[in-house]
Amino acid sequence: MTRISLLGLCILALAGAAPAVQAKGCLKGAAVGAVGGHVAGHHAVAGAVGGCIVGRHLANKKAAAEKAQANAQQAAPVAPVAPTPVPAKP
Repeated sequence: MTRISLLGLCILALAGAAPAVQAKGCLKGAAVGAVGGHVAGHHAVAGAVGGCIVGRHLANKKAAAEKAQANAQQAAPVAPVAPTPVPAKP
């Protein structure tokens, strides 16, 4: 139990020292990976490393998709709206 507490304390200390820009996706993935690794046979550190890598990959993938969508919206030509003809009064 003290190992888990020490690992959690180390993760929190490193999380506070890491820049937020570079840690996008890594911290959440590391936390999930550490819990999964611990449950799967006391491999919390290996799970945290793997979770960080996967979380960072997914964050980069999401950012690229958002950027592509924003570029597509900017590049799409706006079709002019034709005026609706008004029927003549009899």
